[in-house]
Amino acid sequence: MSFLPVINEWPEEALRDLYADLGPADVEAALAREHRDLKDLAALFSPHATPYLEVMAQEAQRLSRWHFGRTISLYTPIYISNLCAADCVYCGFSARSGSREKRITLRPEEIRKECENLAAQGFESILLLTGEAPKVVTPRYINKAIQICREYFASVSVEIYAVDTDTYREFVASGLEGVTLYMETYHRPTYREVHLLGEKADYDYRLDAMDRAGAAGVRKINIGALLGLYDWRIDLLWTALHARHLQKHYWQSAVGVSFPRLRHTPDRYQIEHFITDRELVQSILALRLFLPEVGINLSTREMPEFRDHLIPLGVTHMSAGSSTQPGGYATYRRGEADERTNYREVLEQFEIEDTRSTEAVVEAIRAHGYDPVWKDFDHAFDEPDGDSPSSLKGPATTMRSM
Repeated sequence: MSFLPVINEWPEEALRDLYADLGPADVEAALAREHRDLKDLAALFSPHATPYLEVMAQEAQRLSRWHFGRTISLYTPIYISNLCAADCVYCGFSARSGSREKRITLRPEEIRKECENLAAQGFESILLLTGEAPKVVTPRYINKAIQICREYFASVSVEIYAVDTDTYREFVASGLEGVTLYMETYHRPTYREVHLLGEKADYDYRLDAMDRAGAAGVRKINIGALLGLYDWRIDLLWTALHARHLQKHYWQSAVGVSFPRLRHTPDRYQIEHFITDRELVQSILALRLFLPEVGINLSTREMPEFRDHLIPLGVTHMSAGSSTQPGGYATYRRGEADERTNYREVLEQFEIEDTRSTEAVVEAIRAHGYDPVWKDFDHAFDEPDGDSPSSLKGPATTMRSM
């Protein structure tokens, strides 16, 4: 079931008309409702909502605790390749980014080495990432990486290029639980301007990728707009509509939303629609009030103090101890010599702001009265024969805090 008819039903002009008719009374009405529609969300995104941020924060906290308890699920990314055939002008991996750092794809034994390092830290949930190079970093290679990771982790997700339904099904059969894929921007003209090369330039194919993932039985689907590419108040309305569409048609899948914010970009791209800290907080609070049961993810793109502040205000998933270069945990370390890196650093996708250790992030979560959760689901619940890879790791548990 394509999302395209929905976004066509709500073009930018219609969304801007929503904002044009809003006032403080609409914010108050939205806050008073238990179930909120798109106009309510626009009111909560609007400048009129700024004086109500404290009230929104209290309600976001209440809803988050009701649906998720006092828990923050932890995960970490594993970049297995930084090869990229796409030209996304805002990205460090881009084929034309001008970067001189080394591009590599991890061998199976190197993926295993990364897994061993992260499993020893206690991680049970990981996110595999690649650039957009499907002809070199093939679905078959990614499928093998999933199989290796499932030997070590209860939950394996991917953030890769868009693939077809059958490929997602093959990934699920190998143990894949989740797919993260950002539309980057739902604004078609901007999408065309910032994606100049490669298969990613196909707007419609990327837009429907999460429908294909849901149809393939992916249990967790996570979307987001890359904040800074276009007007956040427009892009996030489309994001919210997308999330609600996925909830409606793929009810067996848990839907999540991420809030990645552009901060560091190649010299050739200047951020024209930067979203401030206050606006980012407002956007997260508003989305929590509109979609109280979705997971909300916050990555290490943000500063430590900012991430910590959001722990009680709607965030449910946080990455920790992250590296955005292939082999960044155990295989290749910054500044070390290796015959494959030729004494040069391996290319990172973006610069991390929260460089704290995993232990420090866990400590911060606990300091706010929340429990860090390493594992929130066990496949023993939907695979009663006990033959899933996770059953090899020991007794089934639904939730484990460090």
